[in-house]
Amino acid sequence: MNKAIGLAALAGGVVLLVLGLQANHSFSSDVSRTFTGNPTNNTMWFIGAGIVLGIFGLVVAFRGSSRS
Repeated sequence: MNKAIGLAALAGGVVLLVLGLQANHSFSSDVSRTFTGNPTNNTMWFIGAGIVLGIFGLVVAFRGSSRS
C-alpha cells in the first residue's frame, strides 16, 4: 500500500513540476521577471511543491520495509 501511495505522490510531483516549468515560460512570468527579477509566485509554488512531493514519493515508494 505504501508503494502505491509513494508512486502516486511521485506522479503528482512530476505533474506539478511540469506545470511550474510551463508557467515559468508564460507571459505573466516574463512580465514579473522584467519588473521584479523573479517569476510569479504561482510558478515558484508549483516548482517547489513538485520537488517536495516528488522527493516524498521517491522516499515512500522505494524505501525498504522494516517489518518482518
